Amino acid sequence: MTEFGPEKRPYIVAEMSGNHNGSLDRALALVDAAADAGADAIKIQTYTADTMTVDVKHPRFQISKGHELWSEAYLYDLYERAHTPWDWHQPIFERARERGITPFSSPFDRTAVELLEKLDASLYKIASSEITDLPLIRLAASTGKPIIISTGMASVKEIAAAVEAAQGVGATDITVLSCTASYPAPPEYTNLRRIPVLAQMLELPIGLSDHTHGIGVPIASVAFGACLIEKHVTLDRADGGVDSAFSLEPAELKALRIESERAWQALGTTHIGPTEAEKEGLRFRRSLYVVADVKAGDKVTPENVRSIRPTGGLEPDAIGLVLGRTFVADAAKGTPLTWDLV
Repeated sequence: MTEFGPEKRPYIVAEMSGNHNGSLDRALALVDAAADAGADAIKIQTYTADTMTVDVKHPRFQISKGHELWSEAYLYDLYERAHTPWDWHQPIFERARERGITPFSSPFDRTAVELLEKLDASLYKIASSEITDLPLIRLAASTGKPIIISTGMASVKEIAAAVEAAQGVGATDITVLSCTASYPAPPEYTNLRRIPVLAQMLELPIGLSDHTHGIGVPIASVAFGACLIEKHVTLDRADGGVDSAFSLEPAELKALRIESERAWQALGTTHIGPTEAEKEGLRFRRSLYVVADVKAGDKVTPENVRSIRPTGGLEPDAIGLVLGRTFVADAAKGTPLTWDLV
C-alpha cells in the first residue's frame, strides 16, 4: 500500500521533469536536494520524443504563439529537450533509494512501463494528458503497483473512466490528483474546492498536482483534504530549464514540506471548546478581585474591586451585583472576591 492518505501528513512529491537541463549530474543533485528538503519521493518522466509524437513541422504539432514558456515550440523539439534519457533512470533510482526517498515515474507508453518494471518502480503516475489513454492506464495498473492519476483538463466522465480502467484490471490502490494542466497555472483556475467533491464522488484519496508559483496554493489544498502534493523542483530558477519558471527551489520545497504538515496538524477535529493546549490560558481569564486592602464594613467600590486576571473570583458580570454592598470580613489586595466576603 502507498504511504499516504487522509490520516497521514501530506506526502510530498518532487517532480524533476526536464529541470535536469540535460545533465545527469544535475539530475542526481536534484535527487539530493529533494531528499535534503524532506520530500518523500522524486518523480521523473519516462518517454522519448519519438514515443510522444513525430518530428513534423506543422502547426498542429506546435505550441501556440504567445505561450508564456514554450511559445511556438514544436512538440518533438520540446520533448527532445525535456526528456530524461533512459540510461539515467537506474542511477536516479539508485540515488533516491540511497537517500531514503521513493523514486517513481510517469510512463507514456508500453516501453516505458517495461523499463520501469525492470527498475522495480514502486508506483506509477498517469499524467493529465494521458488520462484518456485507457490502454496505458490498464497496462500500468496491471503491474499491481499503486496508481496515481492526474486529472488536468479532464471531465467527470473521463476521470471516472480512467479510475474504472485501473480498477478493471485489479488496481485497489488508486490516488487521484486534482490538477490544472496549465504551465504555469493561474491560482484562480486551481479550483481547490473540487478536492472534496472528487473525494466524495470517487471514494478515493485525493491529492494535488500543482503548477502555480510558490507554495500558497498547495498548503491551502491541505485544508480541503489533499493527501499528496506534487510540485516541480529545480536547483535554481535563474539557471533556466524547461519547467524552471514555475518550479520550487530547494528552500521552498523544504518550506512546503514543513508548512503542509503544519496545515494538516491544524485540521484537528470539529470539537468546539477548550483544548488541552488551552488549559493554562483558562487560568488567566478575568474575574473579580479585591484590588486594595479592605476592612469589614467597607463598601464595595470600583476602587477596591475590579475585573482583573486571573480566575478565582466571581465572574466579571457580577460587578453590578456587588458594587455598593458591604464587606463582611477583612480582605487583602489580591484576594479573589467571593460571595462570602460581601
